[in-house]
Amino acid sequence: MRNRIWLTVLLSVVSLVAVAPFVLMLVVALSPRFAPTIPYAWPSALTLDNFAALLSTESFLRWTGNTVLYSGVSVVAVLLSASMAAYVFARKRFPGRDALLWSLLSTLMVPFHAVLLPSVVLIQQLGWADTYWGLIVPTLANAQAVLLLRQFIRALPDEVFDAARIDGAGDWRIYRSVVLPLCRPVLGTLAVFVFLWHWNDFLWPLVVSGDGETTTLTVGLSTLDAGHLTAPELMAAATVTGVPCLLVFLLVQRRLVDTVTFTGPGR
Repeated sequence: MRNRIWLTVLLSVVSLVAVAPFVLMLVVALSPRFAPTIPYAWPSALTLDNFAALLSTESFLRWTGNTVLYSGVSVVAVLLSASMAAYVFARKRFPGRDALLWSLLSTLMVPFHAVLLPSVVLIQQLGWADTYWGLIVPTLANAQAVLLLRQFIRALPDEVFDAARIDGAGDWRIYRSVVLPLCRPVLGTLAVFVFLWHWNDFLWPLVVSGDGETTTLTVGLSTLDAGHLTAPELMAAATVTGVPCLLVFLLVQRRLVDTVTFTGPGR
């Protein structure tokens, strides 16, 4: 009983330490523009003026729209391409399948920075610099997504696929009518992962878009002149950027744990 109490106290302290920066960010963001902020003094009044000023800025709205488009299109495209590839690797037999799979998975061991320069040169030669094509297309080959879905599909009962083939279903119909519905939990989890990866992505949008028309939130916020902005204004920008990620995680945290547990080592 005593050990459980100490464990509860320890977890509570760790949770408070983890949550404290987010609480501080929100409180400062709600403070008047020139009011002293934590840790110097608790604000005497809270206001939404910082958020209103931020959301009325044309550049910020453009950055937000670019980020939503970048994240949303990437989620749909990655789920489709990765689920198709995972079904083939999990349920089809063809010469070179294992070699191709291991070649794909070996890319996980290559640091992104090692292929950054060749990728940028290729994008420039294609004329895709500062375009949505250059921003989105190179990020769609996601070996982690393929691996996660492959493990899930391999764990599905063989009888389901045998019954579909007996009914005369082809590969496309099996994929559409069997694989996708059964993979709905892991697809939802993967959608969250992909969304967070792209929403928080900084390096690739920076080198492809810079401060152009397709600038995303992470890159745009880094270009803000902190010398002309107060702490509440900066914290308001950080809050608007971080809240969507936090809400998405809170909504699906249980499914995340269940799916990762289920998609352990494949059989």
